[in-house]
Amino acid sequence: MTIDIIAAAIRIATPLLFAALGGLLSERSGVFAVGLEGMMLAGAFAAIIGASATGSALGGIALAIVGGAIIATAVAVIAVRYRADNMVTGLAANILALGLTSYLLRVIAGGGAPASIHLDPLASWPIPYLSDIPTIGPLLFDQPPLTYLAVIGCVLMSLFLRRTQAGLTLTATGENPEAVFASGSSPMRVRMIAIITGGAIAGLGGAVLSLQQVGTFTDGMTGGRGYLALASLIVGRWTPWGAAIACLAFGAAEALELRMQTFGVPVSSYIVQMVPYLIALAVLAGIGRSSRMPASIGQPLPR
Repeated sequence: MTIDIIAAAIRIATPLLFAALGGLLSERSGVFAVGLEGMMLAGAFAAIIGASATGSALGGIALAIVGGAIIATAVAVIAVRYRADNMVTGLAANILALGLTSYLLRVIAGGGAPASIHLDPLASWPIPYLSDIPTIGPLLFDQPPLTYLAVIGCVLMSLFLRRTQAGLTLTATGENPEAVFASGSSPMRVRMIAIITGGAIAGLGGAVLSLQQVGTFTDGMTGGRGYLALASLIVGRWTPWGAAIACLAFGAAEALELRMQTFGVPVSSYIVQMVPYLIALAVLAGIGRSSRMPASIGQPLPR
């Protein structure tokens, strides 16, 4: 049973991790990533439409990146260029994505009911030899392609932030944008690129849901995962691997919740479904002031 829970935790954590990595870019640059939910939802919608239209999962994945980036572009322009409040802008983007995807789903069907698109979920890609290792092999090396990509994304993000000039400039923008400006770089350009790129990565999280896990799109299918990804980012102290561990923890909590329902625990299913979010609130409350966020996050750039 423990192996099953770990496997479920990895599956559940994968879309959260993509969103958390995207949010990491935004928040490291100094902009709250409240709009992750909308970026994921746009990515999930675009992925299923793209895969259906092109007959290729790669087409769906490419369009998911575009979908997430479009919502992120709106956030970047309003929050950075026009200096609007980050929280309000992010929440507005989430509501926009929810309404827009629901509307477009019905426009595609040509009637009042939403279009019904069903595709075969992405199959696992077993890694030769490694997948044959007892217990660990099927668990870690027999996963769908986007799960591998999420792990690779963690490695690349860590290297980018620590070992590249662009990554150091991004971090500096979130800490002291005036110093970045004095060095000859544009904090506004850095923030806008970070948000849009982060939205594209979060869109991949949506593609995991629609292409890899269920093979279809439904209204509001992200179900608050963008907010869990944001909580994972904070719990992980704005680091790629810290966020990955937090995503796995939340994934394990949700896996246990599903197990509780399977075992017929005499508790309302609605209460059980609240468990991951209650855990997130408890952890965030426990961290409190000990969590040091980027110094200039949420602050508009000087004119």
